[in-house]
Amino acid sequence: MTTFDVLDLFAGPGGWSHGLRSLGLRDLGVEIDRAALATRTAAGHATEPSDVAALDPRDLPATEGLIASPPCQTFSTAGLRAGADDMPLCHAALSDLAAGRDTRAEMRARCADPRSLLVVEPLRYSLARRPRWIALEQVPAALPLFQHTARRLGSVGYSTWTGILNAADHGLPQTRKRCFLIASLDRSALPPEPTHHRAGTPPTLFGPGRLPWVSMRDAIGCPTGDIITRGHHTTGGTRFPTGGPSWALTGRARSWTLRVGNQKRATRRVLDSPAPTLLFGHSLKDVSWHDEHGHKVRRLSVAEAALLQGFPADYPWHGSRTKQFEQIGNAVPPPVAAAVAAAATGTIVPTALRKVAA
Repeated sequence: MTTFDVLDLFAGPGGWSHGLRSLGLRDLGVEIDRAALATRTAAGHATEPSDVAALDPRDLPATEGLIASPPCQTFSTAGLRAGADDMPLCHAALSDLAAGRDTRAEMRARCADPRSLLVVEPLRYSLARRPRWIALEQVPAALPLFQHTARRLGSVGYSTWTGILNAADHGLPQTRKRCFLIASLDRSALPPEPTHHRAGTPPTLFGPGRLPWVSMRDAIGCPTGDIITRGHHTTGGTRFPTGGPSWALTGRARSWTLRVGNQKRATRRVLDSPAPTLLFGHSLKDVSWHDEHGHKVRRLSVAEAALLQGFPADYPWHGSRTKQFEQIGNAVPPPVAAAVAAAATGTIVPTALRKVAA
């Protein structure tokens, strides 16, 4: 019988899974989306194709760890924010679960968006399974619900930490901010130590310095016609075509900007800086490269988006182009997943994962 180290709720295409793999941990993901299931299967990640909310947590294989990234659309600033209206119902459901009452069906029926209540599932699974460690991720707006979850876990013996992490501080070429919850029965729960800083910091007597934030150019290179994924090395890498108009990223092209959104106040970042938070969905066509004159050159490609989210260039995305972008934007970046899981378990992140292209 196959054994697993971690149960991964709302597993998606494998952001947590890929990060865990780098730590030598194997997860069983629970996922219902067909495109994400196909991606996970192609990437070699074990999956239970089921609805998290419909399962009995005790029916799944025993694991030491539990991770979860509940769907964030209802709480995200990029969505309709129905989660803000539903938050009192989510708090009530968390309190009821902690008291041994399952009122999810009642609360779900009263929600403006039933998906909001999925944020309570990690507590339901945690109380039923009592894993040794837990790691959860959501958009910052859901932090009050994670803080509530942490209090409930603390009442049954867990050490907990909740807070906001910036992915750029952990080697991702993107200033993506998300809230996290870390809990442990065995150790004091603490966040991962940042490995990067906006401008870098020198080493001191108390520890190593921090590398500068990774830029988009560090991650995807500046070839003509091709993208070179440099991975964590200063030379070499895999060369592959963009499939669109030639980059010609030389000279003036360093002043190109990545623009997310089509409003006047849309976020813009130059190539030599980290990307802003990648938001797709309805704004997919508006995530695009603009030249030094502000003219749109072309849309961000799937390959570029994946690299900026911390996935390898050859990750086997499945589904329509829209579904591929949706999976990338919703996934936990693997480098951040590895850092958080390492903090939760006391594992040391491999040196290769902490180095970036020069």
